Amino acid sequence: MNRKSNTVLSQIGRRTADSPISWLMRTKLERPNLVSLAAGFTDNESLPLEGSRRLLNELLNDESVGRTALQYGSTAGDDTLRELTAMRIEELDKISIDNKTADLSKRMVITHGSQQFLYILTEALCDPGDIVLVEDPTYFVYLGIMQSRGLSGRGISMNHDGIDLENLEMVLESLRRSGELKRTKILYLVSYFQNPTGRSTSLSIKKEALNLLRKYERAAGHPIYLLEDAAYRELGFSGESNSSALSICGSSERVIYSGTYSKPFATGVRVGFGVLPEVLLEPFLRIKSNHDFGTSHLIQKLVLRALDSGEYMKNLAKAQCRYQVKANVMNDSLSDYFPDLVKWEKPQGGLNFWAELPRSMNTGLKSKLFQEALNQDVLYVPGSLCYVEDASRRKPSYEMRLSFGAASEKDIRKGIRSLGNVLKCK
Repeated sequence: MNRKSNTVLSQIGRRTADSPISWLMRTKLERPNLVSLAAGFTDNESLPLEGSRRLLNELLNDESVGRTALQYGSTAGDDTLRELTAMRIEELDKISIDNKTADLSKRMVITHGSQQFLYILTEALCDPGDIVLVEDPTYFVYLGIMQSRGLSGRGISMNHDGIDLENLEMVLESLRRSGELKRTKILYLVSYFQNPTGRSTSLSIKKEALNLLRKYERAAGHPIYLLEDAAYRELGFSGESNSSALSICGSSERVIYSGTYSKPFATGVRVGFGVLPEVLLEPFLRIKSNHDFGTSHLIQKLVLRALDSGEYMKNLAKAQCRYQVKANVMNDSLSDYFPDLVKWEKPQGGLNFWAELPRSMNTGLKSKLFQEALNQDVLYVPGSLCYVEDASRRKPSYEMRLSFGAASEKDIRKGIRSLGNVLKCK
């Protein structure tokens, strides 16, 4: 973009950087022979083609129902879909409390994917210069939202069962002493089979994190919300998951929950959802109405029929099985081809492995290792992309995210073998 055209843009237009994932996806499209272990796409063979065709035909063959589906809906989303989604969350949380479904469904919004929910929520809560606490590392696409909105971030170190609570308290106390706690709005957690590490946050960690946020609210002068991103929750290989922060007593005014039907059903459907504290619901809906008047009614009706007919659960079981097979293939390939100095954890769900190399090795976009991997037709996500800009620590540059979601078993083995050969030469 030339300088003259740049001057007409708004601050957000000038500030928003190109997304790393866009470059990674474009590179794959430009090089068809490239094995991409980078893009977090879902498994192509698991997409519900036949089931979706049947459900859409049924929907559109009923004249009255079809016309309704092709008309505008409400900004908050289809009432029945919100109710079924609330029931689904309760089932996963193992909650059976009278009127709980009504409470969740009334505080729920259906969005164009969970990404839209995260963006609007951040827009509603945060001004430029505000602070969001994130896992170290975290979902790098959300870091793009933060960068676009002009937000600052503080990284909270992670253990195998979620964030390090001592580190969270230390960061909160540091922000209190510096006077920056007044600008701190959100603690963002990707709590199930986290992107990028594959780790899940235990319910006890969620409870203690919420207690710490409440402890520091007085000094902040406003609520500090726990934002739980549960996008990968239903992609556990066992089909089981621990309860969400919504199940914690007294959480309704401080917990924001984000979920999606895109990853467990079909990414092209782009239907997400979120549960908000009541005080945030109206501001969120006003902003969403400026975005789109409401999520595609036709696609909502498709998801609704998939849930109601059992097609959703049938396809979910198929996807969980496929991902477990692929995770096993990647784990075996890593064992066969990677040097012994590389460490990784085998995930119990989700789409990714997180590999840690010796600290002397650089995996960044401009590193020799990354360029040599490209020369060998294999692509990964440099771990440094998953760390927020935080002046209190240097970004680690010796890790990589490896996704098994979209690649075939053959390509997983080929890609890991090629990457292993590159690593052994370093």
